[in-house]
Amino acid sequence: MEHPYKLKDNNIVLSYWPNECPFCHKHINPEEFGYNFQRGMLDLVFKCSYTFCTRLFIVRYQTYNEYQFLFDSITIGSIKPVSFSPEIQSVSPSFAKIYNEANYAETNELFEICGVGYRKALEFLIKDYLIKKYPDKSESIKKKFLGNCIQEDITDAKIKTVSQRAVWLGNDETHYVRQWDEENLESLKKLISLTTHWIEMEMLTDSFEQKMPKK
Repeated sequence: MEHPYKLKDNNIVLSYWPNECPFCHKHINPEEFGYNFQRGMLDLVFKCSYTFCTRLFIVRYQTYNEYQFLFDSITIGSIKPVSFSPEIQSVSPSFAKIYNEANYAETNELFEICGVGYRKALEFLIKDYLIKKYPDKSESIKKKFLGNCIQEDITDAKIKTVSQRAVWLGNDETHYVRQWDEENLESLKKLISLTTHWIEMEMLTDSFEQKMPKK
């Protein structure tokens, strides 16, 4: 949304005006705290209006023409964590932790390593899920290749289908030559999301079957 702004004696238009603090993530109406303009770059300093935050952050703009400035970047601040359901948290707290570390790397544009993190998070999710389901096979599952775990130990067709493909894309993130050039990081994250969804659905179904057995 364009925002009019007076820069010295010139009326300009900014392509973006912040309405969320990058630190507390509250919806805000920030106070402008100063600016720096040089070499076609405008840095505006803002102060968060949330009473329990009030931190300063910077929004950078690039000159598009004499009167228009386009959003370039904003202070990274803190990364809002991706939340997972209680069911997924109970299956694998490690998955949630590793996934959010990968998300932090992606948010900081560390694109060459975040995919490896998502792949590791997936392995913890699948193996913790199987260990919870088959505690007597715990040691075997820990040592087994992830692809073999999915192929040999997962019985739910939907979980098997999406987790298998997530592994394919996750492995691509670790290899020199990619096998699935038409897919990307977003595809991997969608498949991991589908995997968590179907695991959660299975757990909820089992829970209600136990609480409400057939009479």
